[in-house]
Amino acid sequence: MTTAALVRRPGLGRVRTARAPLYLLCLGLVGLIVLAALLAPWLAPHDPNAVELGDALAGPSGGHPLGLDSSGRDTLSRLLLGSRTSLLGPLGVVLFSTVTGVGVGTVAAWRGGWLDSLLSRGTEIVFAFPGLLLALLIVSVYGQGLVAPVIALGIAYLPYVSRLTRSLVLAERERPYVAAYRVQGHSGPQICLRHVLPNIAPVVLAQSTINFGYALIDLAGLSFLGLGVPALTPDWGQMVFDGESAIQQGYPLSAFLPCAAIVLTVVAFNVVGEQWADRIARRDDR
Repeated sequence: MTTAALVRRPGLGRVRTARAPLYLLCLGLVGLIVLAALLAPWLAPHDPNAVELGDALAGPSGGHPLGLDSSGRDTLSRLLLGSRTSLLGPLGVVLFSTVTGVGVGTVAAWRGGWLDSLLSRGTEIVFAFPGLLLALLIVSVYGQGLVAPVIALGIAYLPYVSRLTRSLVLAERERPYVAAYRVQGHSGPQICLRHVLPNIAPVVLAQSTINFGYALIDLAGLSFLGLGVPALTPDWGQMVFDGESAIQQGYPLSAFLPCAAIVLTVVAFNVVGEQWADRIARRDDR
């Protein structure tokens, strides 16, 4: 994962124009996925944990449009309810890493000196530690659940936001409006909270949108390994794990559908985030 590059490159006008329909499609897809997650309890046709062993691995039918998994549970219901867990986890990672990373990066850039060196070295140490390995260690200590992996990955993603924020605040600190506010008697915290942070917020938001997709993949991977949410909790990563045996029996649908949901969601969030980053870069170049 890399920080979104907000640099304008020559000759990309036609490419950006061509990407506009893709951006709108992905933005609509993001809205549809979020809406489905919010309305999942009302949209799901069955209890996601209701078992019909006699019809296990049954194909699509009128009562079960996407069929049943290897345990006889309705795939559509688990897919809809699983979207809530699959989106809630990355949202927690992004919120934790963004709020903490913006705070650390802003303090480091604004104060400078030994505090900047200390915070920068600390984030570099965290940056060098693999996020999934940190999550595995924390889950092994505190057990399965959503909280421990979210906190672990939030810590792992913190350096990306912190380094981006630090570079942005360093650039904003040298702008004339900051000096003007200082002359007027405004304190450093007032200038940061009221003016600097709102100015850098669009860039941070674009990066956080991209981070959301990466966090979704990481959390789905933990669930696939059996280290995420409990087994009975609907989750896309857990559904892929449950569908592994069905693939070996020649019934790939129950594993293919959550895989497709993960891929489409990640691609949609990344395209939206990249497009926001491009628009911000174009605005800054004017």
